[in-house]
Amino acid sequence: AEIRDLAYTLIRVLDSEGKAVGPWAGSLTDEELLAGLRDMMKLRAFDARMLMAQRQGKTSFYMQHLGEEAVSTAFRRALASGDMNFPTYRQAGLLIAGGYPLVDMMCQIYSNENDPLHGRQLPVMYSAKDHGFFSISGNLATQYIQAVGWAMASAIKNDTKIAAAWIGDGSTAESDFHAALVFASTYRAPVVLNVVNNQWAISTFQGFARGGSSTFAARGHGFGIPALRVDGNDYLAVHAVAKWAVERARRNLGPTIVEYVTYRAGAHSTSDDPSAYRPKTEFDAWPLGDPVKRLKDHLIARGAWSEERHRQGEAEILDEVVAAQREAETHGTLHAGGKPSPRDMFEGVFSEMPPHLRRQRQQAGY
Repeated sequence: AEIRDLAYTLIRVLDSEGKAVGPWAGSLTDEELLAGLRDMMKLRAFDARMLMAQRQGKTSFYMQHLGEEAVSTAFRRALASGDMNFPTYRQAGLLIAGGYPLVDMMCQIYSNENDPLHGRQLPVMYSAKDHGFFSISGNLATQYIQAVGWAMASAIKNDTKIAAAWIGDGSTAESDFHAALVFASTYRAPVVLNVVNNQWAISTFQGFARGGSSTFAARGHGFGIPALRVDGNDYLAVHAVAKWAVERARRNLGPTIVEYVTYRAGAHSTSDDPSAYRPKTEFDAWPLGDPVKRLKDHLIARGAWSEERHRQGEAEILDEVVAAQREAETHGTLHAGGKPSPRDMFEGVFSEMPPHLRRQRQQAGY
């Protein structure tokens, strides 16, 4: 009852002058904030290089995170080892903030001979169990109910590991979203139900998926689930809310639904032309600003950073990303170099390969 209104307002920490204010402030040190800034900068540099690689024909497909970097990177810093994310295709920041190798991510995007998924997934649909990153599905919303089931299993085993479900504003119109909330509420699953409201579901404005509901977070109230709505471009606010919801789940107090209000500055994917459905200057007018710039300005105001150090940091991070790209491309790209072996399509599917697949593999010469 005390937090009911937080589903309708906007939790913020950074004010218009870049100062940390309010009851959600003060949980991060300068060192932790600098690590968060580097995470976002690295994700942005990674995006730029992979977008360029797609335009050069080195991969078939890519999806940017421009404008949304704070959501996944800050959330990841609130998790513990063993927790599991059930992400969409725009949470690569969970991997980057968790220390997953950039080379492995790039090899997956290139579908080359060192692709950790052996060419079985579309580019950007990563999977890394050891880093708490469940396999991404191209079928929207399926991961939401899977996360609740995983969390229920963790609770049944008397474990303390929690799950985090991720969904976009458009996919909340899918039935799996509502089914997940039913099960999470009924069984008090230790799960954080994240809704990334980036304003656009491909070419459809978020108001279509939201319908008559005042906010996406408020939908949790209909299922008896506490709900929070946060400024998704405020790194400090995202981390504070994530930490609260994660701790609540870990104490076995049940699920929390969190809506992150952010903005997809780039195209939905490399197959999309956003100028066909929204003004080119819309992001410039977005009132919540750029998450990287906001955190940078906050650290400068605290005396922990400077414009010169920021430029130096950008250069160092770009060098790191370019070096990783060069290494990844030695293993091949979409149209050049090594590829996963066709033999891999037969492996790792069944614990014991059925006779018909064994015959097919032999006929194919593998």
